[in-house]
Amino acid sequence: MNHDPHEILGVSPGTTPAELKRVYRRLAMRWHPDRSDHPQATERFKAINAAYEQLLAVDTPDDAEAETAPAEPTESVARAADIRLNLEVSLEEAAAGCRQTIHYTRGNACPTCDGSGEHGMTKTRFCGGCHGSGRVHDAKRKLVPCEDCGGRGFFSERICPDCGGSGRELADVSLEIRVPHGMLPGDDLRLAGQGEPGDDELAPGDLYLTLNIRSHPLYQLRGRDLHFAMPVSALAMIAGSDIEIPSLAGVLSHFLEAGPAGRRELRLVGKGFPGRGKKQAGDLVVEVTPVFPRQLNARQRKLLLQANAALLDDAAEALPEIAAWRAAYKVD
Repeated sequence: MNHDPHEILGVSPGTTPAELKRVYRRLAMRWHPDRSDHPQATERFKAINAAYEQLLAVDTPDDAEAETAPAEPTESVARAADIRLNLEVSLEEAAAGCRQTIHYTRGNACPTCDGSGEHGMTKTRFCGGCHGSGRVHDAKRKLVPCEDCGGRGFFSERICPDCGGSGRELADVSLEIRVPHGMLPGDDLRLAGQGEPGDDELAPGDLYLTLNIRSHPLYQLRGRDLHFAMPVSALAMIAGSDIEIPSLAGVLSHFLEAGPAGRRELRLVGKGFPGRGKKQAGDLVVEVTPVFPRQLNARQRKLLLQANAALLDDAAEALPEIAAWRAAYKVD
């Protein structure tokens, strides 16, 4: 029998004590005589314990080294895989906040093999990619499941027929969530522990929902500002008038100052998309477009002619261009 502790545990020299402990716990659980029906389970379990104690004694620094050696960086807790989904809501729901019921699938431990991925323990060999730990470091030095063995740390010729050796079965999940108010497109909503399930060595992963806001028939969201175009009677723009402006909070009354009948931009500060945290609410930006009457009845025509006559009587103030033209060409 092989007596090299590194080969027994499937680790390489230089493995950190924390990772060594995880490998030991994983192997000890699989080869414990009470859990395994392999004929050499007891012998293998004893060898695993002896190898772990031998490597632990070698890797543990003495008191002098422990005082002078720089501290190892604390390794983040290993977690199961996260799940990322898109969540689509309306503009009104995103602004006010809402509750949604989402449906998705995630892997639960296979009930047939209890998550081991195998049916029995015969002809088991360790994965060389992760040295039997089932975990490897990614580019950011974060522990992730080994792709070679699917996170199991070993290969077996007796694959579980129900899960195909993955140790997982897909399960449908329905979850009621609360979407906070003021979230913008692209913001992530994190639901801790709602990702892939954990096990004895891994904490559960998280569920990340990326917010999408459906297009709106009236408003355009730009940052936190809400933009839209609004037609207004040219006569109201000339005379000055109260107008009603729709907003997410309801209809707002606004006095439109008298002026030329041309395009104008109104900015109602803080009346746009609501703020969140330290982010202030956006503005409601209204592009006012003048609309001229296309057809007049007799009464409307009479009133407009009366208004025009009154303006001509005071042309120097009301219609200075016409007054200047008449004076230049002696029309009056």
